[in-house]
Amino acid sequence: MSIKTVMCVFSVDRWDQDIKSAIEFCEAQGAHMTAMVICMCSVPPVSVYPVTVTWLDEQQKQIDRLAEEADAIQKILKRTELSFDIQEIYTEFAWADDDIAQHAFYADLVLVGAQAAGDEDLQRRIIDGALFQSPTPILVNPRMQAVSSFPKSILLAWDSSDEAARATRQSLEFLQGCDSVHVTLVDPVARSYENGEEPGADIATFLTRHGVKVEVDQVASGGRRVDETLRQHATDVAADMVVMGAYNHPRLQQRLFGGVTRFMLKNSTVPLFLSR
Repeated sequence: MSIKTVMCVFSVDRWDQDIKSAIEFCEAQGAHMTAMVICMCSVPPVSVYPVTVTWLDEQQKQIDRLAEEADAIQKILKRTELSFDIQEIYTEFAWADDDIAQHAFYADLVLVGAQAAGDEDLQRRIIDGALFQSPTPILVNPRMQAVSSFPKSILLAWDSSDEAARATRQSLEFLQGCDSVHVTLVDPVARSYENGEEPGADIATFLTRHGVKVEVDQVASGGRRVDETLRQHATDVAADMVVMGAYNHPRLQQRLFGGVTRFMLKNSTVPLFLSR
């Protein structure tokens, strides 16, 4: 995947650090930035129907603030050499995922910085929109510094699923520029119809043909959750990024019982590349 357009999502409340890391990332990629500045409002409670003047005034204040923050971001971007456009999104929480998905269709990657990711409501809508309703992968960066265009070490979580295969293909640009890619299987079982007789060997061969420097790591969980095992192994191999397929189970089940992706989003301390 050649990254030519990056959609960067900024919360109207906090974006000063995210814009710095987003600029650095897009400059390194030579990519156009679509800066989405988003403000999510809530519908008025039943108790204020019919809608009062006070509530309408508050809504207008939010719209005005969104315009001000978008203008401030535009001024910063104008001082760079980047190609960019600004998207102001004022939406209700319930519809925010649709608005995000609509714009994600026209990007190669959705970049979510630490400040946007730290807003749990906004992160949820980004995941539900960009990840579930568009074909575009997401890169969540929990750090204040920019994601390196050429990570030295990447952990690729592999479970022979469609999601993992898609994440692998969509992240090839990062994998090819990496010093070492650790194809990591947690408690793998050798089966001819799944991982093969030698788990990890097939995907390692595929990546090697693309010029990727691969190591296959078969890791025992020792009774720990898969996400804990992956996070510990990412630390052990000094991973600069984790690549994984997202939500290998029905979304309703994930919301009720959690899941590897959910826990990784909450607890990962390194950039997380997600695709499904």
